[in-house]
Amino acid sequence: MAGMNTLSGVFFDLDDTLYDHLTPLRNTLQSQLNLPDTFNYEAAYQRFRYYSDHLAAIQKDAFAAHNVEGQHRMRTERYIRMLKEFDISITMQVAERLQQDYLSRQYDIALFEGAKETIQQLNEKGCLVGIITNGAEAHQQNKIQALALEELISTEHIFITGRVGWDKPDPRIFHHVLSETKILAENAVYIGDSWRNDVIGALEAGMTMIWFNHRHADRESSHLPHAEVRSYADIQSELLAEPIYR
Repeated sequence: MAGMNTLSGVFFDLDDTLYDHLTPLRNTLQSQLNLPDTFNYEAAYQRFRYYSDHLAAIQKDAFAAHNVEGQHRMRTERYIRMLKEFDISITMQVAERLQQDYLSRQYDIALFEGAKETIQQLNEKGCLVGIITNGAEAHQQNKIQALALEELISTEHIFITGRVGWDKPDPRIFHHVLSETKILAENAVYIGDSWRNDVIGALEAGMTMIWFNHRHADRESSHLPHAEVRSYADIQSELLAEPIYR
């Protein structure tokens, strides 16, 4: 990859980049709605993420601590809109029950195969490793603790938008992270699964972008990620072939 010989920082998205975000949703839909194994959970998850991102984008300070009511409305509305696309109608009360069940499963999670080893290898090479994640501070912090990521990544290099004040894809969150870590955009790589939040945001901030497209999603704009990968083996090939860290 062009520019990898001057790499000094690698930043990861959290949800569906470091761990499988689909599993809690699948378990919730099966438990609460008795949906069969043949239901297209992969497609449902992609629409769930779409509405999560869309509803957050049209709110001001979507993940700020003071916006509790807005976050609740956004998180329940996404179920109604997503399921409607699969000809399933639910009430707001059912959507609230789904969200409560989903929350109870959010922290029963594990890193993707190869994620821990990739971070460890980057650390051994002397590369600064960080996380940039959208979401309310307490909620995302609980996921980070459940994944034991603070054993791998310094807490100073974990940036949660609900705490910082800007949400991806706003380039200001990326610029803030680069400023705090004293890394130039041209020497930084960002890895994420969301086209809207990760690909567009990182590219517009001037970072090298690796699109972790393990769900085979379609591109949503003319932006061009520097690499598109399906697994952590692919990510390791991009990052750890023969990079020179500084």
